[in-house]
Amino acid sequence: MKKAGLLMIIGSLLLLGLFKFPLWNIELEAPQYPDPLGMNIYIQGIEGEEEFDIQNIDGLNHYIGMRTIPKPEDMWEFGVFPTVIIIMVALGVLIGLLGIFEKVSYKWFMGWFILMSVLGILGMYDFNAWLTDYGSNLNPNAIMKLTQPDGTPMTYSPPLLGHEKMLNFDVTSLPATGAWMMFTGMMLTIFAFLVGWTKRKKV
Repeated sequence: MKKAGLLMIIGSLLLLGLFKFPLWNIELEAPQYPDPLGMNIYIQGIEGEEEFDIQNIDGLNHYIGMRTIPKPEDMWEFGVFPTVIIIMVALGVLIGLLGIFEKVSYKWFMGWFILMSVLGILGMYDFNAWLTDYGSNLNPNAIMKLTQPDGTPMTYSPPLLGHEKMLNFDVTSLPATGAWMMFTGMMLTIFAFLVGWTKRKKV
């Protein structure tokens, strides 16, 4: 099961890309901004695509009562997520090594994948909850108080995935390089499981 174990190790190590590359990207385009404003969301914090993007987004948010973009110390997730990723990488590498020496069944590869999938779904749920709260929990004393046609206050929650029109801004939210590296790594662990299953079936 050497090949399967190696695939498991490589797949797990790809998650380390999350410490270098952003997990998600949110971009805002509008006529008054020839160059779109962008936020790169890392597992350790949020950064602007360009030097003053966060400052400009915070300035816009001030007018409609949205809070400033949180710093790493403002959200517990930015402290917990890196630890979770390190644990999952270490666990994946350990399972891969044990697989190479045939100390564990190929089923452990699938177990790691399922656990990582559950953690990923919980992370996406938490991210979406933050976006919803961020765009709907507005300062009642904001300079601009816009309402829906039915009279209810307008909210400005960015989409979790895809495109949405918010006032005169086109907001696009998509996975970034780190997310694709994580996805590729997880697919490799599925492949490792299939390789191990195929080999065991032939025995």
